[in-house]
Amino acid sequence: MNSTLDITVDMKTAAKKSSPHSFEDPVRTFLRAVRKLHSLWLAWTYPFVSVGHHFSIHYSCDLRRTVARYIRIGNSVLIERNCRLDVPVVPNSTEPVILLDDDCRIGQNVTILAINRIHIARNVIFGQSALVMDHNHAFEDVAVPIALQGTTKGGTIRIEEGAWIGFGAAIVCNDGELVIGKNSVIGANSVVTRSVPPYSVATGNPARVVKHFDFSKGEWVLGASAPTTSLAR
Repeated sequence: MNSTLDITVDMKTAAKKSSPHSFEDPVRTFLRAVRKLHSLWLAWTYPFVSVGHHFSIHYSCDLRRTVARYIRIGNSVLIERNCRLDVPVVPNSTEPVILLDDDCRIGQNVTILAINRIHIARNVIFGQSALVMDHNHAFEDVAVPIALQGTTKGGTIRIEEGAWIGFGAAIVCNDGELVIGKNSVIGANSVVTRSVPPYSVATGNPARVVKHFDFSKGEWVLGASAPTTSLAR
């Protein structure tokens, strides 16, 4: 009788001590397995320029086989649900148009559209619903419906190592080269159309540098680092 009581008490004690998050939903385990298999299938069968180890992409993402030939993916790249990676216009070159370096983290609902070149360096993280486009939709001819005017020539975008692109941010390059500097932060819902210096925080529409890291002081301070490192290209 005592042994049965002891077992019951031990079970109740263990239940109290266990975390509510310690039990994994079997459905989540199944979906993780589906994601793993889907990622392996893409890596093995899609004609990527190259794809690294530990590539993980959610099965809900919009990534077509015909587009994969213009994409280069590094190691440990993570692409969350409902993302879109696309090359709307067939490039004139066989060079990669979308480049995702090692350890990039692409959040949910992110859209990356390239016709020239978008290079996302290692350890860059994207918040949800961000947009990156190296071109825009033409609209200048008022005699032609915008839907029939195609895209602008655009430019190139490079997001350097360690940058953080916030929720809902839009990075659009109409011409030239747009660079988001190393370890910079683009605030939520900001619209970036010009380059941002390294170690800066840019926010607003249009985005402006509101803070930068002062290495002489060893801290983040308000304002741009200098007039020559403003958002102007």
